[in-house]
Amino acid sequence: MKRVVVTGIGILSPLGSTLAEYRESLEKGVSGASPITQFDATLFKTKFACEVKNFVPEDRIDKREARRIDRFAQFALVAAADAISDSGLDLDAINKDRVGVIWASGIGGLQTLEKETEDFLKGNGIPKHSPFLIPKMISDIAAGQISIQYGFRGINYATVSACASSSHALMNAFDYLRLGKADIIVSGGSEATITKTAVGGFNSMKALSERNEDYLTASRPYDKDRDGFVLGEGAGALILEEYEHAKRRGATIYAEVVGAAATADAYHITAPHPEGLGVINVMNLALQDAGMIPTDVDYINTHGTSTPLGDIAELKAIEKVFGEHAEKLNISSTKSMTGHLLGAAGAVEAIACILAMKYDFIPPTINHFTDDPEINPKLNLTFNEAQQRKVKATLSNTFGFGGHNASIIFRQL
Repeated sequence: MKRVVVTGIGILSPLGSTLAEYRESLEKGVSGASPITQFDATLFKTKFACEVKNFVPEDRIDKREARRIDRFAQFALVAAADAISDSGLDLDAINKDRVGVIWASGIGGLQTLEKETEDFLKGNGIPKHSPFLIPKMISDIAAGQISIQYGFRGINYATVSACASSSHALMNAFDYLRLGKADIIVSGGSEATITKTAVGGFNSMKALSERNEDYLTASRPYDKDRDGFVLGEGAGALILEEYEHAKRRGATIYAEVVGAAATADAYHITAPHPEGLGVINVMNLALQDAGMIPTDVDYINTHGTSTPLGDIAELKAIEKVFGEHAEKLNISSTKSMTGHLLGAAGAVEAIACILAMKYDFIPPTINHFTDDPEINPKLNLTFNEAQQRKVKATLSNTFGFGGHNASIIFRQL
């Protein structure tokens, strides 16, 4: 099969809207949390989130077009544009029939749906809806918008698997490329769900942190006093390219994608399997796919959402798969800084893994104050400060409601 490499990256995150800003924030251990500005959260149990700061869509997208696109798709267009620019692709020289887009969003245009519903109710039920309601709302529209923008006529669709969505997008792109069915695929994910509906819904599930007076330290993966995740938003875009195609055009290569896998917990709609059986399976299969053994991996970017059950189950699975090597790995959850970007999490965290390899540092798990007695103290969870280390291979985990599990392995070329 063909080899697949990463040749371009674009990002919009609560930690910064350029790759340099994102990397610097990861190294410094910055929290992206702040009071919610996108709606009045006064009456909500949670009043903070990790928003993308100072995003003005008209700065990057034609004003008229921007009004016809939901925020999640605006994020997608901007991140994809930055990744394409970063890749150095000559758009006039490539065969656009062999360039595809596989893009993810766990929820899609929730802001649009919420606003249109509110307007409908305010209008006493009179059905006056925007003709752009459906095209703005559907999750696959981001992939469509990117392909239309650049004339990419290859494979084009969306993956939707809750918080595992963009990892599945990257995995599908990886598979399609290594089978020789495309030369280049723009892949990743975007999410913009800092809305009344999402915050209210997650609050009712007791999923979100309610640490309103201390929001900067609210996302506390692996801390004894963790009380839920912090909602985030943004986008991560990666240009995945067949290796020989990248070499011929002299592309700068960030990393190679070497393995990926997907499994199901088949256990519960929201809770993880307590022994992490699906997670054990997915990491083992990803290692098998990559032709690697556990000792080949230096760093694991965990799903690590800061929920009481999920954090423990994942660490149990890591110890089961990696054995004695689990205590020699670096492990961290960058959600402690970015919050949880839901369907965009996998792409944004994959970028963190690639930066770790390129610059030989481990992003920290910030906001650790109290050890959890259920967690093996010998695990290096990279608490509070980044650590310098030679990083040759990384594994990224993402898991979604419904029991969806995904693992992707990146390696230095």
